[in-house]
Parts: sequence; structure tokens; C-alpha cells
Amino acid sequence: MKLYNTAAHEIQEFVPQDPKEVKVYTCGPTVYSYAHIGNLASYTYWDLLMRTLKLNGFKVKRVLNITDVGHLVSDADDGEDKMEKGARREGVTVWDIAQKYYDAFMKDFDLLGLIRPEEICRATDYIEQDRAIVDALDKAGYLYDTTDGLYFDTSKFPRYAEFARLDLENLRAGARVEFSDEKRNPSDFAVWKWVREGEDHAMQWEYRGRMGYPGWHLECSTIIHERLGEPIDIHCGGIDHIPIHHTNEIAQSEAAFGKKMCNVWMHCNYVTIEGQKISKSLGNVYNLSDLIERGYSPVDYKVWLYQGHYQAERDFTFELLAAAHARLMNYRNFAALRWQGVEQSDFADEQKEIMENLNSNLNSAGAFAVIDAVAKSGKAPSEKFLKFLDEAFGFELAASTPDISGELKGKISARVAAKAERDFATADRLRDEIADVGIELLDSATEVRWRYKG
Repeated sequence: MKLYNTAAHEIQEFVPQDPKEVKVYTCGPTVYSYAHIGNLASYTYWDLLMRTLKLNGFKVKRVLNITDVGHLVSDADDGEDKMEKGARREGVTVWDIAQKYYDAFMKDFDLLGLIRPEEICRATDYIEQDRAIVDALDKAGYLYDTTDGLYFDTSKFPRYAEFARLDLENLRAGARVEFSDEKRNPSDFAVWKWVREGEDHAMQWEYRGRMGYPGWHLECSTIIHERLGEPIDIHCGGIDHIPIHHTNEIAQSEAAFGKKMCNVWMHCNYVTIEGQKISKSLGNVYNLSDLIERGYSPVDYKVWLYQGHYQAERDFTFELLAAAHARLMNYRNFAALRWQGVEQSDFADEQKEIMENLNSNLNSAGAFAVIDAVAKSGKAPSEKFLKFLDEAFGFELAASTPDISGELKGKISARVAAKAERDFATADRLRDEIADVGIELLDSATEVRWRYKG
């Protein structure tokens, strides 16, 4: 199995520290609003990673964090808190916001058929452990105090720029006036924020005799340390996390614990909408519910994503989604052949080829090309092959392609008899009745087959 490692800037063979348990961490959502399809793309891509690991025989321990405190509207250390913004928008508490949108996120997770992580951790459950890491960083000499918070001095961590290949000299030369002129370096970041006079911050905790809350980056370091331990095997996230969030995670974790934080870093690219960034101001924010209202399923969206590659920017249109829907329907009708007396096959060679594609840095598009070919083979898939496809992609083909009822089969037989007797009115009526329940008939000179209507 080979994966692209952002830290090494190349595809490498994946060798876990312990084959009995692969330790994986995924950056989770900030639960202040509904997740749009761009947000959900990341978790859909990483579901493919989890499934591929498991198909290779690895046992996976995956941890997902839920950011319910301390994440501002930008990746910098100033600006508006997303949780506070959501609470004001809806006139409820930040705790209510966190629970509402956590529930909504997990509902979307399940609708997409994604495997739930072994552990889901909320940032607010780890405040005590956050403070312990701040103490360790301070004791080691990495922090300095400002009126705004405790900051990590990136100049004391020589490897700071390596991960994202940052040009710190130009960053310093071009630094604009910040919200705080107490920062020693433009790249320094807050590990603990103080609640300043006049601020009404709903989520705050006492630390060193003052009220405050953890910086956004701290929760990931804390949860990884507490639930997985360093180093972990794989850390997943979006490419937007590379220059700031993940760079800061590495700095504070390795400074605090004196160990390498992670061996393989994986990042997925953006989803755009008709060439534009997803933005409320542009009116192009689509949630799963919007796709469902237009007659598409969450799995249609998953197929659309997997038709490309997690490292490539994907541009979404409803025309492309319709094509993905047609492809999924083709797979469902291929699966349905097993109920129609068609010769079945395990497609052993093709299954091996699909795995070779997935093991080549999650080449799902290449895997789909193989499935397309077997769907045109004229043979039906065995239950074993369908289960493999379901395990690999979460299509639920075996569960969603049942045999049609005896009543429908009776109508098909009656229609064949009506046509033989040239009773075309009856034949047409029966065909329409069958179509009304989502089944289309395909006539040939020798037989009649049925398929699901797209």
C-alpha cells in the first residue's frame, strides 16, 4: 500500500509502526453550522482510506475530534469565534449550538455510509489536559505571555518552516500590523487565549488565576497525545490546514513531548462549485439535504467524489452529479443481475486489480474503471464480489439491490403472455404498473430482464 506523504512530498510505501493497530487521526468539524458538501468531501475521502487499510488486513484505531471551542473564523489568532457567532445567529447557547450541529454532522456521516471512527472526542472534554500541555511548553521555554494570551515562540522551534516549506523571512518582511503588537514573530500562535476586559466569551476556564480558553490548534495535539500517543501513523485533513494548523500542531506537540508527532500526513484538495469557492455570499453553499431535495442520494455524491482523486481540486456541478448517479444506477443494475438467472462470477482478477488501484494512493477513479468493465461483462456478480465492493466503497449494493417480489415477477410473466397473444393493451398496462414501482423492463428476442430505473 502506497500513500502520498505531505511531510516527505512524495508517495511512499505505508509501513505502520504496529500492523496490529494503525493509529489514525482526522481533523474534525467545528460544529457551529451545517456541514456543506465541500466540508463533507474530506471525511468521504478518508473513509476510503479507512476501508482500504482494513481490506489490507490492518486493524485501525481512528480518532476524530469535534471542535466545540476556541476556533476563530480565520486560522489566525484574531477575529470572531465560530461558536459564538452561531449562538448569536440562532439565539441559543454555544452548548446548544455544539450539540445541534454535532448531531447534524453525524447524521450526514451516516447518510454517506461512512464508517464511524473508533473514538470521537470533543475539545471541551480535554481542557484539563490542554492546561497540562501549556504548562509543559512553558516550562520548556517555548511560550511568552501577552495581554491576549500565551504564545508559542516559533523562532525557538528550528523545524517550524519545514513541513509547509514556509518562507519565514518574507513572512516577516511582509507582515502587516497585527491585532497585537506583542507577537515576537508573525508566525507565532496562541496556545492559550485570555478573556480580556470587555469580552463576553461564553466558553472559558480558569488558568493561572485568569479566565481563558485553549487556542484552536491545541486540541488536536492534546487529543492525539491522550487517545493515541506519539507518533501516530497517519494524520488526515484538508490542504488548507498545511501552512498554519498542522504546522502549529507539529511545533507544539514535538516541543511538548520531544517525539515525532506523525509519520504520514495526508491532505485532500478543495471542492469548488462551478469554478468558485463555496461561499454563502456567492449563494453556492449546498448541503446534503439540498442534493436529496433535487432527487439525488448522498451515495451519488460519494460516487462523484471517487470519480476523481483526493489530491485533485474537484469542481462540482449538478450535471456531473447526474452522471455519477447514472454510474451508481449502472452498478446497482449490475448487482441486480444475480436475481435473474445470469451466470455469476467472483471476478477474482478484477478484484485484485481494484485493490491494486486503491493501494496506489487511493486511486478510486482507476478502481471505478475496472468496475465499469465488469458491469459490461454480461455476467452477474457473486455475493462475495458485491460484499467486497461494499467493503471498499460503502455502496451497499448487496443490501440495496434485492430480488423483486413474486407479484412483480407474476406481472412480468403475464406481460410476456399478453404480448404473445398480441394483447398489447394489457401488455402496456402491466409494463406501466411495473414502471410505477421503479422497475424498467428490457426486452430481447429471447428473454425479458428488469432493472432499476434511474
